[in-house]
Amino acid sequence: MTILDSQGRLFGKVSILDIGAALVILLAIFGILFVPGTGGSIAQVGGAKTETIQVDVMVRGLGVLEPENLVNSGDKASFVIRNQPAGGVDVQAVEFLPRSVAVPQPDGSVIAAPDPRPELDYTTDLLISLEGQAQVTDDGPVFGNSKVKIGTLVQLQGPTYDFNATVVNIQFKDRENS
Repeated sequence: MTILDSQGRLFGKVSILDIGAALVILLAIFGILFVPGTGGSIAQVGGAKTETIQVDVMVRGLGVLEPENLVNSGDKASFVIRNQPAGGVDVQAVEFLPRSVAVPQPDGSVIAAPDPRPELDYTTDLLISLEGQAQVTDDGPVFGNSKVKIGTLVQLQGPTYDFNATVVNIQFKDRENS
């Protein structure tokens, strides 16, 4: 009896491919169970302390019929960063930004005038100030398990809305009060 027959079986009973597949599965299980990884969240690293953070977000081109009834000061909203829930925040202020267009003048100067296009009557830009608790690390504030920095795309969810915004400012409220 030969060790390897013409069909690729060891001693005529077990295929070499089956042995290879079993070894790959065993190595994967060993790697998952026994090899340490980089587990844990960034929020738990280095004994970060919790502070009150104000985050200003800008919403551009939101299509809404009644923007004044969308988000109001004092509301609570869910904060989602990179598709990960990051907890709740309080809406501190909502500012409606004007929609304008650059209009060249005969003397070569340019002025900003209200945008006359009727389709933009249902499009609004907002600047929203949010406040919540975040852990502050050496690398910046962390809401939930996600870092927040200027330029970070976030999602705000409330009882009647769900839209994306961009972080444009971060203030540490506890540091201002001390």
